[in-house]
Amino acid sequence: MERPNLSYIDTLSGGDDVFKNKLITIIKTEFPDEKAVYLKNIEAKKFKEASENVHKLKHKISILGLEKSYAIAADFENNLKKNKAAGKEDFDNILQVITNFLNTL
Repeated sequence: MERPNLSYIDTLSGGDDVFKNKLITIIKTEFPDEKAVYLKNIEAKKFKEASENVHKLKHKISILGLEKSYAIAADFENNLKKNKAAGKEDFDNILQVITNFLNTL
């Protein structure tokens, strides 16, 4: 599985450590909340709401340099829109990888 990285954030920040740290703080603050809402909706089988949660989480996935994971998330989002949970296990694994990574920052 891919490993999250800060390459995109480094590029965005252009060497400005204050800006870089602000971006990281925003991700570390928002991600757990967005993940929790997704988990609540998926558990309740609210697939439309869960698809919206996945859509939001895809942005974090992209920012953390996870290109293959982004494609998996996009497929899962589309499945949820069709009231299907195919891809849930892979998506949940991506969320765990990101959680582990953010805990190291």
